[in-house]
Amino acid sequence: MASRMFVSQQTLIRLEAGDPGVSLHVLVNALHILGMDNTLMSVASPESDSLGLSLEKQRLPVKIRKKTKKEIDLDF
Repeated sequence: MASRMFVSQQTLIRLEAGDPGVSLHVLVNALHILGMDNTLMSVASPESDSLGLSLEKQRLPVKIRKKTKKEIDLDF
């Protein structure tokens, strides 16, 4: 597999061990060779990032006020 990925066997071993120093390109290439490149789209999908979604939800304003008539008139 390392030769198909054009990387050394040591790099492949580091990838399999979860070494964070291995480039994203190597991971994408491995997923492509294994026929799992669609998996990358689901991993990188914002909808599947529960932590990110909860952090964004915390940033939303708690109280939302209604627009005044003047603000509504300015929207048009």
